[in-house]
Amino acid sequence: MNTAAAANALEVRGLAVHYGHVQAVRGIDFTLAQGSITALVGANGAGKSTTLQALSGLQPKAAGRVVFEGEDITRLPSHKIVARGIIQVPEGRAILATMTIRENLELGAYRLGGHGRPQDFDYVFHLFPRLRERMHGLAGNLSGGEQQMLAIGRALMAQPRLLLLDEPSMGLAPLVVREIFHALRTIHADGLTLLLVEQNVRQALRLAQYGYVLENGSMALSDTGQNLLQHPRVIQAYLGA
Repeated sequence: MNTAAAANALEVRGLAVHYGHVQAVRGIDFTLAQGSITALVGANGAGKSTTLQALSGLQPKAAGRVVFEGEDITRLPSHKIVARGIIQVPEGRAILATMTIRENLELGAYRLGGHGRPQDFDYVFHLFPRLRERMHGLAGNLSGGEQQMLAIGRALMAQPRLLLLDEPSMGLAPLVVREIFHALRTIHADGLTLLLVEQNVRQALRLAQYGYVLENGSMALSDTGQNLLQHPRVIQAYLGA
């Protein structure tokens, strides 16, 4: 593997996704540095979630190339992408409401052939103590914020190398959003690469080292998170005066 490939966790070139005759994503390029937090932001319908689904193999790619840690994974099916360590926290959380919190977490470790390592449970409970307190309760009884914590914890049980997060702040109160984003900072500080899709542009760009702005399926802007927060176009379109 060359030095440039080793420095990047993910390289995406010319990614296009179509829904019939509709071009949802139009030949976009972006790169995730190893160990970074990268934000993909934009308005509803810009193509953010579609991009994540294509990276995960859940949505067919019409064109483009995806390279993860030096390996071309463009045509791999979703289960083999997961086996490489790319784990997605889906929009809407998709927890299993009639199973306990612990059982949901155990399912996260399914790809590893067991019910989860004790140290992985400890890590999740360190991030989200409320999950430990309610470990044997039904996941469906959790609040929306607690369900988001569980969805992130379940993904971490799979020991990801790249974590894809789709709208983790959606529908949550500001205090809970701060708690979730604090956990993401901790996860990143522990060495994990994150790709964050968010409509909450301010919060996402504050967190991210680098950001990309999608508009109508095309890449409109890219820069450091701090620079994008001060970009006139971003301020006008997403942040207000």
